[in-house]
Parts: sequence; C-alpha cells; structure tokens
Amino acid sequence: MTVSAPPLGTVVHDEVVPARAPWMHTVRAGQTLRIVDLEGNQAVDFLAYSAADDAERYSAQDTIAAQGNVFLREGSVLLSNEGAPMMTVTATAVAYHDTIGGACSCESNTLRYGHHTKAQHACVENFLVANAQQGRGKRDMVSNVNWFMNVPVEADGALGIVDGISAPGLYVDLRAEMDVVVVVSNCPQINNPCNGFNPTPVRMIVAE
Repeated sequence: MTVSAPPLGTVVHDEVVPARAPWMHTVRAGQTLRIVDLEGNQAVDFLAYSAADDAERYSAQDTIAAQGNVFLREGSVLLSNEGAPMMTVTATAVAYHDTIGGACSCESNTLRYGHHTKAQHACVENFLVANAQQGRGKRDMVSNVNWFMNVPVEADGALGIVDGISAPGLYVDLRAEMDVVVVVSNCPQINNPCNGFNPTPVRMIVAE
C-alpha cells in the first residue's frame, strides 16, 4: 500500500527498532514522533512519562473519558494522570488505534496460551528493560497504547484481538505537548494475530 505521509520538519532522530525489541527516547515539546509500520500488521505498545517528573505519565482512563471514545484517531490527545495534554495524534494512516488491549506478559501468555509459552519474550519484559535505564520498575507501568493494533469492542462489550488494519508503510504522527519520555515495546507476541504471528521492525522518526 502506498501512502503519502505529511512532510516532517528537520529530522533529529531516525531509528529502526528490530522485531521484539524495546525502545526509549525523549521527545521534546513541539517535536513530532512518527512511528512507521514498515511491514504491516505490527502492534507497537507505548507508554509516555513526563520528562520533568515521571510520576506524571500517560493515563488511558483520563484519555478515554475526555474524548468519550476508546479508540485513538487523528486529533486524539493523550492525557496524563494529572489531566495534562502529553501528545496529540496529528496524523494517522490507520483508521484507529487501541487503548484497552494492554501489554502481553509471560504470565498472561501462560494463562491464555499454555505453559509452553512461559519462556517467550513479551511486552512487559520490554517495558521493564527500557524503564530500568531510568530507575523505573513494575509499579511505574500503567495501561498502554497499542498503535496499529485492532481490538474491536462488540455490541455486548466483548473485546477481541483480531487481524490488524495496518499495512506496510502506514504511520502515526504524535506531536509532543510537553517534554516526554516515550517507552515502546515492539510487540513480540506470536500467539494471536496482533502481529500477524510474525513480529517485524518499525521505524521511529523524531522531527522538529
């Protein structure tokens, strides 16, 4: 699929994150983070912390309540647990993104898919590895965003994790409204269709 993304300003960081890997980077207020789904159907688990005080961090509850919708689309504002705007979705080539599917872990994999998955790498471990570089631990992990992941909510309230709606080269642009530390797990999950059962790399571009 060929998609014309809006032009970015001066690129100050450009990195390909391998499949299954963590990533952390500080995005300054006014800068734009573009996440590119290079091969398609790759979930990108995402947390954000205030760079000034990481006790202030992304809040799914505040974000969902403020916009009155569980999906993130162009114009959505990611709010902190103090109700402050952290990042705004300024453009996206994917119709919507998930806020409620959560992050996979060794424990949840074991529960859902069997004990043989216990040793498989998971998003919680990626978050812990990345956050440890700045002294954060499990207590600092909160509900995350899943960019490019398709978690429909049925009429009866049931959730599903189904085939993605992303494709190679699709992207999402996020403008930082404050200095934020972004922590990502390029999702390693291979037991459900969130990554097409085949995790792939993504590209992270920061521009100003």
